[in-house]
Amino acid sequence: MMNVKVLGTGCANCRNTITLLEAVARDKGVDIQVEKVEEMQDISRYGIMSTPGIVIDGQVVHAGGVPSRQKVEGWLGR
Repeated sequence: MMNVKVLGTGCANCRNTITLLEAVARDKGVDIQVEKVEEMQDISRYGIMSTPGIVIDGQVVHAGGVPSRQKVEGWLGR
């Protein structure tokens, strides 16, 4: 199971990112565990300056804006 953290304060882009991640995982048959990280102190530990940020299995893969579906498919296709 992949651990996926979505870093952000709960804005619309953060919610859309979570929805996209879950949809791609479902379509690809990939088992993910999504965790929301909303505290700025916790977000800053990852070096993320613009949200939403995405961390997969401890590695920052994205920051700022909703990623494209193609990018998400690449991350979850490992």
